Amino acid sequence: MKRSVGLVRQNTVLLALAFIGVELLVVLAFVWLVMLPMARRSADDLAGLMVLSAQTWAELPPATRPAFETELRLRQSLLIRPEVDGASVDEWHPPFFYLLEAALAGRVGLDRHLIRATDDAGLDWYWARVPAGGGTLAVGLSSARINSRPLAVLLIGLAAGLAVAVGLALLLARRVVAPLARLEQASTQLGQGVAPDLLPETGPREIVALSRRFNTMAVQVRDLLSARTTLLAGVSHDLRTPLARMRLALEMLRTQPSPTLLDRLERDMELMNQLIGNVLDLARGLEHEPATPVDMAALLHELAAEHATAASPVQVRCEACVRPVPAIALRRALGNLLQNALRYAPSGPVELVCEQDGAHCRVGVLDRGPGIPADQVEAMFQPFQRLEPSRSPKTGGSGLGLAIVRELAQANGWRVSLGERAGGGMEAWVVL
Repeated sequence: MKRSVGLVRQNTVLLALAFIGVELLVVLAFVWLVMLPMARRSADDLAGLMVLSAQTWAELPPATRPAFETELRLRQSLLIRPEVDGASVDEWHPPFFYLLEAALAGRVGLDRHLIRATDDAGLDWYWARVPAGGGTLAVGLSSARINSRPLAVLLIGLAAGLAVAVGLALLLARRVVAPLARLEQASTQLGQGVAPDLLPETGPREIVALSRRFNTMAVQVRDLLSARTTLLAGVSHDLRTPLARMRLALEMLRTQPSPTLLDRLERDMELMNQLIGNVLDLARGLEHEPATPVDMAALLHELAAEHATAASPVQVRCEACVRPVPAIALRRALGNLLQNALRYAPSGPVELVCEQDGAHCRVGVLDRGPGIPADQVEAMFQPFQRLEPSRSPKTGGSGLGLAIVRELAQANGWRVSLGERAGGGMEAWVVL
C-alpha cells in the first residue's frame, strides 16, 4: 500500500519550491537589468583605461616609463610590457573578463581572447595586445582587481533563501496543520463516543468557521446522546408500570376471568402503544420534509375541528395566509401544543392564532391554564419532563410532547417559545 505524504511535508515542499522559484526570478531580473549593464559599463571603462595607458606609455620618454609603470601597477593593478609570452586561446575566464574582451574588441577593432599567465607569486594576470605607437603593447590586468564572485553570491543567496523558505514554509504548514490535527483528534474521540473538548475558535477565517461548525456538531451529538439515554431510560421506566399491571391482570385471569381485567389490559396496551408512538414521533422529528404551500387558516381550522370538544372549544384567529412549510411537521408540532393546552386548561377556551409581519409568520397556541413557571420552561423541553411528578396518565401525558415540538423546530429552522399570557395562562409560539 502506498504511503501518503503528510500535509506538513507536502506544504513545506510546495512553499519552499515556490519561494525558491520567486527568488530565482528576482535574481535573474536583478542580474539582467542591473548587474549586467553595470558590468558592461565597468568593462568598457577598464578597456578604455588599458588602451589609454598603452598609448600614454608609448608617448612617454623612455626615462619616465618605469615610474609610470610603477604608478600604474600600484593604483590600477595594470602592467605594460613590450610583449607577453603565450597565445590567445579561448579558455574559461571569470564572467567579467568576457565582457572585457568584448569591450577591447570594440575599442581596438581586434577580436582576440585574453592571454592568462601566472606570476611568481601565483597571481593570475590577463593580457591583451593593444595597438600603440605604431606597434603593439601587452597590457596586463591583475585578477585581484576583479575580486567579485557573482556565482558564489548566487549560491550563497540560494542556500540562504532555501533555508529561509524551508523554515518559513514549515512554520506556515504547521500553523495550518495544527488546527486540523486537533480536529482529527477531536473527530476520533467523537467517533469513539467520547465527548471531545470544544476546539478553540481562533486563527484564519476558514479555520475559525471549521472549528465553529465542528463545535456545533459536537454539541448536537452530545445532546443527541444525552437525549437517547434519557429517552431509553424514560421508555423503560414508563413501560414498567403498565407491564406490571398487565402481568398482574394475566395472573388474575387464570383464576377468575373478568371483563374488567380485560378492559384494563386493553387500556394498558393502548397506553404502551401511545408511548411508543410518541417516541417514534420524537425520532422522526429529525427527518427532512420538503416545504409545500400551506393555507394556514385552513390548517388551523382543521386542527381545531380535530381536537375541540363541547367542553373545551378551540377558537381560531388567522387572516388569509399561504406559507411554504413542511405541512406534516407543522401539523404535528401544533397538534402537540394544542393537546397540552386542552389537557392542562380544560375549563377555558384555547385559541389558535396566526400572525404575519412581512416575511415573518408565527403561529400561537394560547390558553388560560396554570402555565409553567419561568425557571422550569427550558426543562419542560427535555424528554419525559413533567411538572406533575407522579407520571400518572390521568394527570398528564408521557412528557414527550414539548420535546417533539423542539426537535421538529430545530429540524426545520423554526423557533419555539413558551411564556406567560397577559391576564393569566400560557402562550406557545412557533416562529416560521
